[in-house]
Amino acid sequence: MRIGGATGERGFTLIEMLVALSVFSLAALALIRLQAFTTHNAAELELRVVAQSVVRNRAVEILTDPRPPALGEQGGTVENGGWQWQWAQDAKLTEDQSFIQVDISAREEKSGAPASLTILRPSVVVTMIWSSPSVASATSPLSTRV
Repeated sequence: MRIGGATGERGFTLIEMLVALSVFSLAALALIRLQAFTTHNAAELELRVVAQSVVRNRAVEILTDPRPPALGEQGGTVENGGWQWQWAQDAKLTEDQSFIQVDISAREEKSGAPASLTILRPSVVVTMIWSSPSVASATSPLSTRV
């Protein structure tokens, strides 16, 4: 009977265990960095989405106003999504002067997350004519026939 141990025993040596542990550690560190990068990008993406809603809200205000916007630069501050946003717009006539081109931009005050949008709207005052079917004449484009 041998006391020291059998020859040909199987197992990992201390060096093999240290190498495996170091490889695992490097992989874990890479995953942690990837997680931090993904979290940062998700937060930035959220700010950009809210910034887009700020410029789109401003565009809806401009497009639904019956009067065309004043030419030149304007700006203001609005709160959206719990953040303060600075918006700016630059309105100018197109070459044929039948449309007004409005360049709208917004930026969050602390992070600086940007968004921009360009819209066109008629340069004339838009008037709406409402007519009820009982009052409209047969030749009116707003009349309805039953």
